Amino acid sequence: MELTTNFQPDPRSIDVTAGGNINSERLGNGCTGSIANAPDVRLQYTAGQYPLYISVQSGSDTTLVVNLPDGSWVCNDDMNDLNPGIVLNRPASGQYDIWIGVFGGGAGAPAKLLISEIPPRR
Repeated sequence: MELTTNFQPDPRSIDVTAGGNINSERLGNGCTGSIANAPDVRLQYTAGQYPLYISVQSGSDTTLVVNLPDGSWVCNDDMNDLNPGIVLNRPASGQYDIWIGVFGGGAGAPAKLLISEIPPRR
């Protein structure tokens, strides 16, 4: 998926199946949950003046694992109740590999990945 700053519609929503058989704790940085081997979404993003919000909505307890363009990892478990999210105030242009995990292990949880430049409603 490719997005350029000021993209429409915002937020962009992608249906995914969360989880997998890889324990994301091995990545460090507070990562938790079971993720798939391949990213659920590979985002090519051209940054501008806006922050980038990456979040998940699911009826299951999901986690979020993101490999940033500089190769570093950012993870979150619970930003909004059991839904994870991250805020990148000064996102870089480049490739973002995004995994949605399942807290406590497992796979097959339906989830919605949201990518936005507008702060999510709480």
